Amino acid sequence: MSNIQAYLIMFFTGGFLYCAIEILARGYSHISMLIAGGTCFLLVGAIQSILGHSASILSQMFFCSIMITSVELLFGMVVNRQLHLNVWDYSGEQYNFQGQICLLYSNLWFLLSCPMIFLHDYMEFLLLNIPLPHYRIF
Repeated sequence: MSNIQAYLIMFFTGGFLYCAIEILARGYSHISMLIAGGTCFLLVGAIQSILGHSASILSQMFFCSIMITSVELLFGMVVNRQLHLNVWDYSGEQYNFQGQICLLYSNLWFLLSCPMIFLHDYMEFLLLNIPLPHYRIF
């Protein structure tokens, strides 16, 4: 399997999981969330590459939550503000920024990033024969 095929499989896996989380949480999703989720899932691996394999799982989770929140903000500014599709609105949530991101969901992304890190690593192992890293909590 080529790298492009493997990362396309990973992209769509992340995208469908992101949509599934939204459907479970609020009953519906949007095609833009498939693209956002796939992007986030691929960036999970990029964070590990940047931090190095010796980075603790907690530090990876912290940076993943920032990255996912940033992707959500970027997509929100385009999809909700520029295209006026009104896919989501966090205006009613405390500590929100322009209704596109909020502290509550950033914290949820922190928690959800842990299984996503493991899944990403396992998919790279299966699809690309990249060795599984040794995880440290701290």
